[in-house]
Amino acid sequence: MTKQFNPSWTLFALAISAFAIGSTEFISVGLMPLLVSNFHINLAQAGLTVSIYAIGIMIGAPVMTLLTGRLNRHRLMMLIMILFIIGNLLAASAPTFGVLLAGRVVAALAHGIFMTVASVIAADVVAPAKRASAIAIMFTGLTVATVTGVPLGTMIGQLGGWRWSFIFISMIGVIGLLADYWLIPRNLPLPSKATVRGIIRVLTNPQLLFALLVTALGYGGTFVVYTYLSPPLLEQQMHWSASAVVLILVVYGLMVALGNTLGGRWANARPLIALFKMFSGLLITLLILSVTGYSHWLGLLTVLLMGIFAFMNVPGLQLYIVQLAEQNTPHDITMASALNISAFNVGIALGSGIGGQVTTNLGLGWTPIFGAIMVAVSLVLLLGLIWLARPAKSTDRHCVQN
Repeated sequence: MTKQFNPSWTLFALAISAFAIGSTEFISVGLMPLLVSNFHINLAQAGLTVSIYAIGIMIGAPVMTLLTGRLNRHRLMMLIMILFIIGNLLAASAPTFGVLLAGRVVAALAHGIFMTVASVIAADVVAPAKRASAIAIMFTGLTVATVTGVPLGTMIGQLGGWRWSFIFISMIGVIGLLADYWLIPRNLPLPSKATVRGIIRVLTNPQLLFALLVTALGYGGTFVVYTYLSPPLLEQQMHWSASAVVLILVVYGLMVALGNTLGGRWANARPLIALFKMFSGLLITLLILSVTGYSHWLGLLTVLLMGIFAFMNVPGLQLYIVQLAEQNTPHDITMASALNISAFNVGIALGSGIGGQVTTNLGLGWTPIFGAIMVAVSLVLLLGLIWLARPAKSTDRHCVQN
């Protein structure tokens, strides 16, 4: 049955769905001024649209993995995309800010399980030697969303109102649903059963726990700033126009795409060392932004540099957690992957939450400093992981490379 499907088309279908999901994750960053005006809330409250979404993914990834582990993969993808569409339509029609947040939570639950399931499907439909490339193709949907989906959604919101941005994303979700229905094989193998004990095994392993903390703090440090990038930082502090901000977000997305590509290549051989260098670059960039944040051009250049480093670490973090799970908890690889997706979103929620408090109590200019502190802690944890990996390297040539 599976052989009747063309793997390239299956990966294309997954990429379309990933584009929809990637677009909705950060769409509210560009819609914050509209939400503030429509619902008569402050900027910190508007930031909840990012942090609440991240919390939904954080909880949804492991919980939904437990609940859906034995469902047919094709049927599960249909349910995921339907849930995603419902969540965005609920947000689009929200009469109150609370209903908008509820819609974000529903969409986030779909997001969390999608990232885990889609990665497994991408690996299952190709030959073993091509699995890494297949997963990378699926993730291009998220990268393209960062480059085009979020700025496009922001532009639609500015032209027709913020509700149309969520309707636009829902429409892409429908296209993804149809593509998944026709192009994903019906009888894909089921993964090993995910269990609560598996969660415990992952979280009680020191190396895996350290790696999850690195993901949360290192990845999340950027969001102390990024959550309030548009318009507060770019418009109010750097004095760029609203129309220019849309173009800047497109260029920022291109920088993210470049960073993802470079980060994936650099992390293949020695992920820990590569991650240490990437986070060091991000730390330096955030410290520079704390100085240039009030400058029209220097601030913009620093923001674009932040775009390169912000998500460069994602491939290496995901690769390293899988390598650690293969070595330490081989029956819990899927759950380790799901928990790492949760850790990414713990970082988003923590970073955006800290950013909101810093903006309210100290001012927007302090956000890069607090982001840098989070990244600095992740660097300390990385040093701990490098130290933990060295004894194993001397005794086992097949251990996780550092």
